[in-house]
Amino acid sequence: MAKKLYVGNLSYQMTEDGLRDVFAAIGEVTSAKIVTDAATGRSRGFGFVEMANDEDAGKAIATLNGTNVGDREINVSEAKPQKDRGFSGGGRGGGGGQRSGYDRSGGRGKNQNDWR
Repeated sequence: MAKKLYVGNLSYQMTEDGLRDVFAAIGEVTSAKIVTDAATGRSRGFGFVEMANDEDAGKAIATLNGTNVGDREINVSEAKPQKDRGFSGGGRGGGGGQRSGYDRSGGRGKNQNDWR
């Protein structure tokens, strides 16, 4: 059964093909993916490699974790399942419900007791 590995502290210049090549020296690689920033397309410095079987995955962790790849000491571990983040409301931002430019004083100025 295939096993997914987390690979952290990657060089920003690392490509998915390069990542695949590093792990292919250990065993059969099913997939290799570098996570990129949605806005810029730039690498976020980590990725995932799926090894064909548990034995190769264990060997990759033991062999590559803490090694120097592209002048960076990479972290390799078994990937944890992604947590369900749920619905967040779609990027409305914080602010406690206040809207910019909204005067909460009811039009009476800054002092609530100034009614004259």
